[in-house]
Amino acid sequence: MSEPAPSMPLRALLARIWREYLSSRKGSLILSILCAATTGLLTAALLKLLEPAVNGLFLGGDQPIVLFGRFRFPADEALIVIPAAILTVAVVRTLAALGQAALVNRLGHTIVGDIQIRLFGAMIRADLARLRSQHSGGFVSSVLFDANLVREAFTSGVVNYTQNLLTLIAVLIYMGIIDWQLTMVVLLGVPLVALVLRRFGRRTRKAAVGAMAETENLSTALMENLDGVRLIKIENREAAEQDRVAEVVARRQRHVIKGANARAFAGPSSDLVAYVVVAAVMAYAGWRAQSGEMTVGGFAAFIGLLLAAGQSLRQVTNLATVMSEGFTAARRLFAALDIEPEIREAADAEALPSGPVEVALDQVSFAYAGTDAPTLDAVSLRVAPGETVALVGPSGGGKSTILSLLPRFYDVTAGAVRLNGMDIRQVRISDLRDHIALVTQEPFLFDDTIAANIAYGRPGATQAQIEDAARSAAAHDFITGLPDGYATRAGEAGLRLSGGQRQRIAIARAFLKDAPILLLDEATSALDTESEALVQAALERLMEGRATLMIAHRLSTVRNADRIYVIEAGRVVEEGTHDALVARGGLYARLARQQSLDGTPAVEAVA
Repeated sequence: MSEPAPSMPLRALLARIWREYLSSRKGSLILSILCAATTGLLTAALLKLLEPAVNGLFLGGDQPIVLFGRFRFPADEALIVIPAAILTVAVVRTLAALGQAALVNRLGHTIVGDIQIRLFGAMIRADLARLRSQHSGGFVSSVLFDANLVREAFTSGVVNYTQNLLTLIAVLIYMGIIDWQLTMVVLLGVPLVALVLRRFGRRTRKAAVGAMAETENLSTALMENLDGVRLIKIENREAAEQDRVAEVVARRQRHVIKGANARAFAGPSSDLVAYVVVAAVMAYAGWRAQSGEMTVGGFAAFIGLLLAAGQSLRQVTNLATVMSEGFTAARRLFAALDIEPEIREAADAEALPSGPVEVALDQVSFAYAGTDAPTLDAVSLRVAPGETVALVGPSGGGKSTILSLLPRFYDVTAGAVRLNGMDIRQVRISDLRDHIALVTQEPFLFDDTIAANIAYGRPGATQAQIEDAARSAAAHDFITGLPDGYATRAGEAGLRLSGGQRQRIAIARAFLKDAPILLLDEATSALDTESEALVQAALERLMEGRATLMIAHRLSTVRNADRIYVIEAGRVVEEGTHDALVARGGLYARLARQQSLDGTPAVEAVA
């Protein structure tokens, strides 16, 4: 999401925002605009009442009082009629303003919630390749920063823009009623105001694009530092990281300050134009008053309306910059939402029947995007129900890629992955993944209860089923020893638990899911000897009756596998049992001899 905002035409952008976010709430939007219109018109009306107020209350006379050009009252009722009229208009205006604020707040924050939910949905459904190529800080920036800019522009911005624009129009109309010639003098300032709006609008858009990019960089830097805090501390890099973040903050601040200055300077600049117009009006009105062509009340009302016009113009100028930022943010958001996943379900995808599953890779080749050399080249292997098949070989050979192809985290570039003979691209994705359980070297736990983490893949599981799965995974005893038992929270990424405890909870999760295919990716390599023994025993129970495909660097964990595939440089170079491969004297035997230096059981067999 670090790419610049695409140039979606404004009309298309507005149409999409209306279609996707506003049309379903048009009742609230229209009502809020009506409230805003009422507030704006009554603001002008209050100022128009200055004319009869000054003429009737302060200058006196026998002339009848005329309110809004229609309502006539005797001159001796001025002390009652004029204050009552002002109070009535003010009360109605206040009620309209309160209604506008309540409606805009509810509408705006509801839209932000919708945008944030859609962005999260787009992120979590995105291809793994895309998620790995872009830092999560970019998504966080859009969810928190861009969404609020859109809210500000298309709720508060639209409604307040309407209010101030209608106030401006109503004020100009009343000014024209009082003295059309003076109003024409005022309108001479319109081209200057348009020039101010255009100039500062360009600056705001440019600053907004830069601020969004640097906000994404700041989110990325903060998340990296939180994730890598142990490394930072052990290497005494706190000061260096603070300086790095300070550079990002400084770059972001430059853009933010430019945008803030553009918004702040737009108002005073339009004020200057307004005061020039006020000076011209006062000079012209004074000249006309000397000849008796304008009353004192008319002049006071005209000046009040003119100042209100200047204030509304300033608000319109500021809101134009706010809406400019919102347009920029909306373009970025829609660009993110419009990226279609490449891993898609076929229109005629079939359900995968329940029961045992045979896994087969049929001449599978695969290359990651942006790389020239293939990661896998014509790999074929099979895992029958109840079999345990191991993948071993040097790091970077493609073993983990094979495991990623089975649940369609990526799609093969040639060949096919088959379950019971069916190409997995013709299987419903949800069915495919329901048939697979995955236990990795560093299992992920949510900051939720232990019970919820075990039942994550089967949210409807009962407490008894959760506890049975935990017993099978040798986790029940340590869980019941925790302060709140199964209700204990695991902490961020499960960090309140040891590595062996997290691993056993992951195995319990796999037991509860009861999938016919089991993928094990270095499931015991990061554990101490005691934890490894407990986890290995739990894994052996879990593997019973399932098609198990496991990756291991410790050959001691694969010596009892039904079949071992040795993967080197993306190709299967050897296949067989542990004893057969050792006897063959190839790559597997060499790996076994290397491990004998560590005194592992697998090497004793080699010797």
